[in-house]
Amino acid sequence: MMRFNPLPLVRADLRRSRLLAAVTVLLIAISVATGVAVISQERALRQGSARAADDFDLLLGAPGSSTQLVLTAVYLRAQAIPMLDADLLLQASGAAGVKYAAPIAFGDSWQGHPIIGTIADFASRGATLTPTQGRLFQSRGEAVVGAGVDLAMGAVFTPAHGRHVVHDDEAAAPDAAHEAIHYTVVGRLPARNNIWDSAILVPVEDVWQVHGLPIGHASGSAQLGPPWDASALAGVPAIAIKPESVAAAYRLRGQFRTSRSLALFPAEVLNDLYLTLGNVRDLMSVLAIMTQVLVVSAVLMALLVGFLARQRQFAVLRAIGASRLYVFSVVWIEVLLLIVCGALIGSTLGWIGANALSHWLQSQVGFAMPVRLGAAEALLVAALVLLGALVAMLPAWLVFRRPIAEGLVSA
Repeated sequence: MMRFNPLPLVRADLRRSRLLAAVTVLLIAISVATGVAVISQERALRQGSARAADDFDLLLGAPGSSTQLVLTAVYLRAQAIPMLDADLLLQASGAAGVKYAAPIAFGDSWQGHPIIGTIADFASRGATLTPTQGRLFQSRGEAVVGAGVDLAMGAVFTPAHGRHVVHDDEAAAPDAAHEAIHYTVVGRLPARNNIWDSAILVPVEDVWQVHGLPIGHASGSAQLGPPWDASALAGVPAIAIKPESVAAAYRLRGQFRTSRSLALFPAEVLNDLYLTLGNVRDLMSVLAIMTQVLVVSAVLMALLVGFLARQRQFAVLRAIGASRLYVFSVVWIEVLLLIVCGALIGSTLGWIGANALSHWLQSQVGFAMPVRLGAAEALLVAALVLLGALVAMLPAWLVFRRPIAEGLVSA
């Protein structure tokens, strides 16, 4: 039976060399985990950032950095950006092919949650979002909160200027203008798995007023949103436009690409960023593969030394009737099992590590990054196993071709 089934001997050898086997598996697992984590995390970042920009078909801003405009308006990264002239909001609101042109006004916060001044159409994303609680704001002083904002329905709060988080041991000292305004929570939006889950949406008129700007309507008017009064309209950092069609989107982009305004599809800016990320990913993938090759080579050299030290055992097996193929199979299967186990454990560790990194990055960038293992990771692991299976033939061949007498004498 020994001649045809090498597995009992393989099992016995691995039990006898537990420490060497464990270290070998661990080294391979770490190498594989690194490669899997790099590939899956890059994909998660790409998918998460793209999904976060889904609500912005066309974005208008003042001339400047398109990347900064996207980071500020789409991902709510607190940065000062130039203001668009007020008449551009009028033009965008009345342009053909526009479902809505929503001003996006920043500047205030509550407990670190950004307060965004806009219109009800943007809060509902053109009637595609229905609040999970309450309703959209319908009058001044009302607020709709994202799914991640810890404010109950009916709660009343006062905004603070900027994005500073006020802790319990600090004294909040808002200016008189901010003290004079209070918002009441009237609705909660469904989770979007992006930074807007932590945002508070209020009528843009309130944001303009608290900063001493015209409110877009005649004095004393209770109207919210368009049509705007051209004589009482303030500039805005950005305008989110919802086109009626793809053709309208391209036409509007061309219409508002002027010396006074920047019109862009956020996806275009993300594509440029993805090209950079792709180059970095490719470099890291090459480094991960090189690391795997080096680790596998070092492990095989260590195993080769171990097998050569056990040459008497193999010579005795040959002397009692074991075939060359049997001895070859024992050595080859031992090495292959260690590589396969290391690859499987490494894949699991890589997936766990990528998830942990995604959760940490989510708290930093504000959007969810779902980690899923795909074809690229499977190809990486399969290539490692195939390489290991081929390279494992080296120690197996050396043992295979060693004469019985030489093994007994040298031992």
